[in-house]
Amino acid sequence: MTKVKAGVSLAEQAAQSIMEMILTERRFQTGDKLPNEMELAEELGISRVTLREAIRILCTRGLVEIRRGRGTYVISRDPRDTAGEGIGSLTTSGADLRDLLEIRLMVEPMAAYYAAKRATEEELERIEALCRRIEELDADGKSVLREEQDFHNAIAMASHNRVMEQLLPVINKSILADVHYFKVGVTFSLQDHHQIVQYLRARNAEGAKTVMRLHIIHAYQVSGQTIE
Repeated sequence: MTKVKAGVSLAEQAAQSIMEMILTERRFQTGDKLPNEMELAEELGISRVTLREAIRILCTRGLVEIRRGRGTYVISRDPRDTAGEGIGSLTTSGADLRDLLEIRLMVEPMAAYYAAKRATEEELERIEALCRRIEELDADGKSVLREEQDFHNAIAMASHNRVMEQLLPVINKSILADVHYFKVGVTFSLQDHHQIVQYLRARNAEGAKTVMRLHIIHAYQVSGQTIE
């Protein structure tokens, strides 16, 4: 297999390569354990630190899970299969868009707050890279749905809160459900993204929290929802 190329989005490239192993090459089935960290990092030509970030990306997409003391296992051949699952038995069955947006309004501003305080340089570079990628795709008239999910996931992961990590499938389902947002609200999204990145870079936790809150309020507005 071709090794990934160096760059700002190295972890994302590695995550994509592992996805190809599972979904395209069919090297691993649901329930299979991935090779150990040293072997997989060597095969991809990356550091173990970058591999860990790639695995976290795949965890947020519901493709693999880390079992403490046992390794990393494939839990779905299709990341969308777990889009409605959350912590333990948490389910979003019956939840409408308003419910999902309310949860995001409760948790994502604080995730941005802690990300501003705790994000590593590599995490900040990934968030910036995703911001640029969304702009490029929008300029080409292409869907930004997956990258929008990844952008929010990357910020949540940068909060370094393990419970927050487990809420990501709920956030992803909200973004997926709010399809209207990506048709008419992309201008709001791009502007908000830039401000969020600026505050994260400045380590301004209050600013990042405030702009993330406004970002989600914009999602409410363009989807026709109201805030009580």
